This record gives sequence, C-alpha cells and structure tokens, in this order.
Amino acid sequence: MLTTERELKRAADALRAGTGPVAADAERASGYRYGQHNYLVQLRREGAGTFLIDPIELPDLSEISTALDGVEWVFHAASQDLIPLREQRLFPTRIFDTELAARLLGMPRVGLSTVVAELLGLRLAKEHSAADWSIRPLPAEWLQYAALDVEVLVELRDILEQRLIDAGKLSWATQEFTAVLGAVAPEPRLDPWRRISHISELRSRRALAVARELWLARDRNARQRDISPGRILPDRAIIKAAQVQPRTIPALLELREFAGKNTRQRGSLWLTAITRALTLPENELPTMRGPAGDGPPQPRLWKDRAPLAAARWATVRPAVVARAEELNLPVENLLQPDIVRRLCWDDSVSADDVADFLASRGARPWQIEQTADTIRAALRDVVPPTT
Repeated sequence: MLTTERELKRAADALRAGTGPVAADAERASGYRYGQHNYLVQLRREGAGTFLIDPIELPDLSEISTALDGVEWVFHAASQDLIPLREQRLFPTRIFDTELAARLLGMPRVGLSTVVAELLGLRLAKEHSAADWSIRPLPAEWLQYAALDVEVLVELRDILEQRLIDAGKLSWATQEFTAVLGAVAPEPRLDPWRRISHISELRSRRALAVARELWLARDRNARQRDISPGRILPDRAIIKAAQVQPRTIPALLELREFAGKNTRQRGSLWLTAITRALTLPENELPTMRGPAGDGPPQPRLWKDRAPLAAARWATVRPAVVARAEELNLPVENLLQPDIVRRLCWDDSVSADDVADFLASRGARPWQIEQTADTIRAALRDVVPPTT
C-alpha cells in the first residue's frame, strides 16, 4: 500500500506510461465510520501494474488525476465511487461502468461477482467487502482482495462493450456514462431523521419528536467521534424510546434496546434528548406526514384526488414497462420512474409535449428516442374519467 509522496510520484509516472483504460475501485468503512469516505483506492493499468493507495496518508491524489488525463476509467457502479473520489482530487474525464453496461444488456443480476462469473468464468472473492477498511495496518489478505477487485475490470469492460455493440446499445451506454460522470452530489435530505427504520410504527407527533431528538443527538455524537451512527445507538432503540418515552435514566436503561455497554454509558445524552422532545410546545412538534416535496404524491393516492392523472398513469406506466421488456432492460434504466410519475400527474403535458417534457426532466436522447412515441400513443389512448 502506497503511503509516501515518493511512492505516489512513482505510481503516477507508471500509470502515465501505461496503455489502455485504467481500472478503478475504492473501499470505504460503511457501518463503521461516519460518512462515505474512502480508506483505500485501487488502480490498475496495462503496462503499469496495480497500485493500492492509502488516502489517509495521501489525501491529495491530483498527481494521479493529471497523469491519467484523457484516459478512460473503468468502474463497477461508478455512481458509488466518483463523488467520494473527488475528496482525493481524482477527476476522471471519461468512464466505462461495467454495472451499468450489464443493466443495459438486460443481465438479471449485475453484482460484480455475478457478472465476472457469467462473462469470465471466474469466482471473485467477496469475503472482505463489508470490512472496516479504516483500520491500520490493513491485513495482507485484505490488500490481496482489494487488488483482485480491479484485476479483471478492463477485460470485463471489453466483453461488455462488444455485447453493447452487438445489441446496438453502445451509444446508449455512452450517454449514460456521461450522465453519471457529470452527476453532482445530491442535496441534503429534508428531515433525514424520517429515514429511521420502522418509524411508521410511531403514531403521534410527540413520539416523532422523541425520535427526531434522539436521531439528532446520535448524529452529532457520531460525527464528533467519526463512528457510524448505528453503532452508537441502533434505530430500534430510538423507536422503542419514542414509544415508551421514559422520564428517568433508570427507566431508560431498563429497556432491552438500551442494554449495550456503549449505549448505557451515554444514558444522560439520550435522556436529555428525550426530555427536550417531551417539553416542546405543540407548534414545534413534527408533522406526521413530513415536509411536502416538489413531486406528485404516490400514484395509489391519485384515484380520488386526481382521476385524470390516475387514468394517465394506468395507461402510460404499463406501456413504458412493456417497452422496457421489448428492449431487454430494466424499466428504471429506460426511464426514471419519477419522470413518468411527473408526466402523468401534470395533465397540461399533452402527447405533443412529451419529448420536450422528457428532455426538461433530464432524460437522455436515447431514452427520449426509445420512449417518446410509446408515451404519445398511450396518452392518446387515455379515456378521461367520467364525472
């Protein structure tokens, strides 16, 4: 594993002198550390070899980025790696995503191990995929595992590219790769605490307030200590405390979900959060439904509220699904479900407006070409509901 500036320079020189695409991967410590930061970066290029780089010791890898300017980078599930790699100042200018290629080819399972097994006949070891990559020193067998993750990516890329050509889908893939490369980090979620597991079991605004305050306390503590929030306080403990609403530390620690040593040590922190929630005035309690987004409600709610939108959805959605089946690819890759929902909900969008609407919502040219006529025909077949 490379840890010094001298080693990094040698790696950059070797990668610059190599040929063909560069295979890339990164390892994080999900479930162990706070956030999605890289703790190992793997690169491999023909004629250069494989390099494992420690981004803790070498946080600025812009020298590598410069050495590979204009070179195609090969990822599996690039959307998971590109944004974290920017922390190390790694900015690929062209990519090939083997997972996305497999999706466009209609492969039923697109995990790296499965695709490698099907196309190369190799079994890819995955026993360390969920390991804590932040520990140091990293065991030798982990480093070997990490190196093998980029060992066959370029070979896999070449096979998938030929299959895309044979299927007439290479231009589709190229557009998708460009879109993934240009994606920006998503905006922070509104009320991220509402993603607590089983939060739908809470039936009052006061219980939701307890859950919110516990989530916020946990998140602050996790950020300060650089520990995954779930290791500090499990979601199930938050839900239980929100349901029971204990008023004292002994009552809190009697709950089985708070029996862990680390959880018990922070009993006063959790009780402070609970007490804060229990003393909030009514007008400061969270709503049961949460903040309204800018998109339409779920289609299952449309029948009574927006019968014309429901009729459009009942006609357009099956037509898009059928078109995806004809093209042998997942419907979500043919057209994002949110785009279809918005189009059906907005009854001002006529059949003649379909192409422009799809483009305005970020659909790629190939997606518009493959779906616009289908959607136009479906909209013309919609039978307006009787009043």
